[in-house]
Amino acid sequence: MISGAPGTGIAIREIHCDIDSHVYLPLLDETGYVPEWKYSPGEEIRCHAVRIAQQFELYPDALFSTSVTALAWDDPSETWIVTTDRGDAFHARYVVTATGTLSDPKLPGIPGIESFRGHTFHTSRWDYTYTGGTPDGGMTGLADKRVGVVGTGATGVQVIPMLARDAQHVYVFQRTPSSVDVRGNRRTTAEDVGADHNGWARERRENFLRIVSGEPVDRDLVADGWTASAGLLEKLLPSFRRDDPGPAFETAYEAADAAKMSELRRRVRQIVTDPETADKLEPWYRYACKRPTFSDTYYSAFNLDTVSLVDTADTHGIERITETGVVVGTTEYELDCLIFATGFSVGVSGIHAGRIPVRGRGGIGLQQVRAEHGHRSLHGFTSNGFPNLIQMGTTHNASSVNFTHILDEQAVHAAALVAAAEAREAIIEPTRADEDAWIATLAADAPDHEWFHAECTPGYYNREGAGRPNSANSYPYGAVAFHELLRQWRAESLTDILHTRVTRFQPA
Repeated sequence: MISGAPGTGIAIREIHCDIDSHVYLPLLDETGYVPEWKYSPGEEIRCHAVRIAQQFELYPDALFSTSVTALAWDDPSETWIVTTDRGDAFHARYVVTATGTLSDPKLPGIPGIESFRGHTFHTSRWDYTYTGGTPDGGMTGLADKRVGVVGTGATGVQVIPMLARDAQHVYVFQRTPSSVDVRGNRRTTAEDVGADHNGWARERRENFLRIVSGEPVDRDLVADGWTASAGLLEKLLPSFRRDDPGPAFETAYEAADAAKMSELRRRVRQIVTDPETADKLEPWYRYACKRPTFSDTYYSAFNLDTVSLVDTADTHGIERITETGVVVGTTEYELDCLIFATGFSVGVSGIHAGRIPVRGRGGIGLQQVRAEHGHRSLHGFTSNGFPNLIQMGTTHNASSVNFTHILDEQAVHAAALVAAAEAREAIIEPTRADEDAWIATLAADAPDHEWFHAECTPGYYNREGAGRPNSANSYPYGAVAFHELLRQWRAESLTDILHTRVTRFQPA
């Protein structure tokens, strides 16, 4: 399996998952672990990853600090040749790509960014040698430092309160205010989450997925900001998932959205004492335009004399970065340290972006096929001309806010494909007719995203304001229906894409 790069979050105590940890952390049933917090801090997440690796004895077969440089199908041996940056050339019967969608840190294209002479780093590469402290805080190295933070999204709202405790002064450069709902983090017990029977975690995950997908449930097992927001929409939209959305749907949606955003704006005014600062922190767009964030300490940080909000809405962003600071309008803010909480580039990792060249049958390139014919697959996992290549990701399938659950379902499907191929000594490869049928299914009821995202503030949801054109890239009926479709297909039709092997591959 080819996995994504590590380091997609910062190692600071304030960092937590924003999905309930009892549905976010994978393999809880299998490892017997019950998270200690409703929203696990980074260290608990890391320890659980180690727990999984140790319990399933993954370390002996893992190659750390190694990058795949190319994949090439070898017809004579019916194997993939996997080359790496360490000079390896492995033969593999199957290749599963899990290179992720948010693994490459992104820096903003601000003029002069390379000229700053103070200290600077991206939040995913936190520099404790400069800040001092540990994941628990105590960044004594910032006690006499003027620190600037660019970015107020999911990472920024967690970083800024921590910096506010330790730095001499913090300047928060804001392009767009985030919607920041109540986190309500707390310690939890097994009794709190119903972890008293086998399968408790799967039940909880399925319950969460159904609620945020607009599906009916008898009881909300998670009860957090995600499910509360979905519940509001469900209440105002009795038929939340419509096959034929029209003006009535849009009117009802706007009413539900406005109610939620009004609630979030009231929260800002209730916490932030300075009216002018509060006004700038109020989110003004639709709820679904940006990924919502959650924090119990973000807004109160702006009540400190040591924190200044520098809103860049009137100047359309930061004008430039100089050797000594950041310029907004006619004012230069002199800084000792500049931290970028600007997230990750979308869609640039792995084989989807061509970062790893892939050549299938007859040497044809995967990127060449997509350039000429568009994305082609069956269920998003397998493609004609690329046998035994199983792709995990977000294209041609269904996603949701709890992405680890989505990946877990994808991993189950990938394992089923491999198991069936091994049992029958076969090769996994759909026909072009299989691909055509799946693409037609995606296109039949593809939702209209364009009307909505055209009016949203720039962000990764709408390609930084470039727009999110309508396309048949996702299963239109949501993740719950997609997972059920896969289960039914595995039971009834999986063998249709298996083909007899010619060679007998013997692993080295």
